[in-house]
Amino acid sequence: MMGNLAVALITHGRIQTTLTKAKALRPFIEKIITFAKKAEAANDTARKLHFRRLAISRVRDKKAVAKLFDERASEFTDRNGGYTRIYKVGQRIGDAAEMALIELIDGNDEGYSKKPAKKATKKAATNKAAKAEAEVTEAEVTEAETKKPAKKAAKKATKKPAKKAAKKAVKKETPAKEETDA
Repeated sequence: MMGNLAVALITHGRIQTTLTKAKALRPFIEKIITFAKKAEAANDTARKLHFRRLAISRVRDKKAVAKLFDERASEFTDRNGGYTRIYKVGQRIGDAAEMALIELIDGNDEGYSKKPAKKATKKAATNKAAKAEAEVTEAEVTEAETKKPAKKAAKKATKKPAKKAAKKAVKKETPAKEETDA
């Protein structure tokens, strides 16, 4: 199966398949491309033929291997690995399998630039933000704790007179009813 996927990828440049198959195909095809690079760098024809036969033994399609070794290997000579790129496409309608598009990267594509300085600044910024957020939450907690007793006291103060007034009103009504009965 990997051989057939590799043939399709070499001949077409990009294929759409399931994400699992694409992830499994990546190391397989990258090893074949490494054989092509080694064959191009080799000086004697015996080594070139050796790498070509190794690739044919894995891919099992002479035309695809010939295309890779003769036409496409020169694109990857300056690149150290990372010859393929996988894009997630979505889910397949029939069985909801996660689909992906795997493609061979052009030789002149720079890919992702390495910028470790930004990562360090992002980490520092997130640490500062987390500290500031922690200080804000601590301030809110202490502020809330001071507000709670004051709020409770205010509620009690408003509830007590209301309850007393209601009780007095009930007491006044009950004796009046007793007098009218007698």
